[in-house]
Amino acid sequence: MIDLYYWPTPNGWKVTIALEEMHLPYRVNLIDIGAGDQFKPDFLVVAPNNRMPAITDPDGPDGAPISIFESGAILQYLVRKTGQFGGPTERDRIAVDQWLMWQMGGLGPMAGQAHHFLKYAPNMDPPQDIPYAKDRYRTETARLYGVLDRQLTNYEFVAGDFYSIADMSIWGWASLWQGQQQTLDDKPNLKRWLDDVTARAGVQKGRAVAAEKRGDFKGSKTTQDTLFKRS
Repeated sequence: MIDLYYWPTPNGWKVTIALEEMHLPYRVNLIDIGAGDQFKPDFLVVAPNNRMPAITDPDGPDGAPISIFESGAILQYLVRKTGQFGGPTERDRIAVDQWLMWQMGGLGPMAGQAHHFLKYAPNMDPPQDIPYAKDRYRTETARLYGVLDRQLTNYEFVAGDFYSIADMSIWGWASLWQGQQQTLDDKPNLKRWLDDVTARAGVQKGRAVAAEKRGDFKGSKTTQDTLFKRS
């Protein structure tokens, strides 16, 4: 059984969705990022960058245990472990890797900053309502969704006409488009894809893991100080 270190965020959902879709047994270890669990020494052994998700697989390469941090690395590892959702051909696998990197280096950081400056920063003590930052990240997130919508014009899923870890990695962030102050009115292909992926049983099960723990962190200065600390 894989040990999953997790909190219900878009990055956490990537791994719960993958584990559900791949039918891999796992045990959830909640890492309360608002309470500072990500800075505890035991967790840092598994994830030295003090970020979740992370996993420990007792049946790693050559049968030896392995711990993995960074959600994209976890997804790629699970593809290699199971042979599922990585793409049926080498060209397809390259496409999957491209879009996974696009999410890791583009959509995730930009949408995350949009959430921060649009939702959290104005409610901090003292308030940090920064029009330039809000417009910068809202606009860049919109550009990225435009890229995604154009890609989905010709394909059923992000990397092609097959469901993959690229879709799993992107879905969590894209599903929160409203909180990023985006619109789908001019992105019909993205809307269609969101509906299709959301309807998958594995996505629904993965999204539901510890869903009751999810909060917006806007009401507690102590939680914000912990969550956004610089060390």
